[in-house]
Amino acid sequence: MSAGPSLARPVDERDRAQGPADAPVTLVEYGDYECPHCGRAYPIVQAVQKHFGPRLRFVFRNFPVSEAHPHALLAAAAAEAAGDRGKFWEMHDQLFEHQDRLGALDLVKYAAEIGIDSEGFLDVIRSPQMAQRVRDDFMSGVRSGVNGTPTFFLNGRRYDGPWDYEDLVAAVENAVSPTAARHSKS
Repeated sequence: MSAGPSLARPVDERDRAQGPADAPVTLVEYGDYECPHCGRAYPIVQAVQKHFGPRLRFVFRNFPVSEAHPHALLAAAAAEAAGDRGKFWEMHDQLFEHQDRLGALDLVKYAAEIGIDSEGFLDVIRSPQMAQRVRDDFMSGVRSGVNGTPTFFLNGRRYDGPWDYEDLVAAVENAVSPTAARHSKS
């Protein structure tokens, strides 16, 4: 595993996380809902989560590359607004499963589909509070050396290796038990 810089902001209660807080490995992804690479990583991360179960905590942080992806910022705000209603992961999944349809009305429709009252949802996702939440994630990524998506961190250190299923499983396995991984290579 090639390790780069560390997370500038450690994982904390502000983060959107799946898995136990005391899991031996925390995988953080800085992602963009409109990024095709993040779209390809989405099912891989899900498979890695399933493989490791309670040994892995997964955290998603927003890093919308708005210059290349015009809907990414609003999509990230929609995920955060859904998160404030206890539905972050449902919206996260909707956004990645419908990457080609991330317009404002699509986001309102997805909110309704996951059980969020869509009345006023567009105003909420366009609010300064949601913009600030997304900006906070983005700036923590910039300070952590993120310059593209997806960018992964394992236990606080940037992972610069391939993120196909096999390589990501091996990297997480190494982070779960680094001594065992070193001995198996000798």
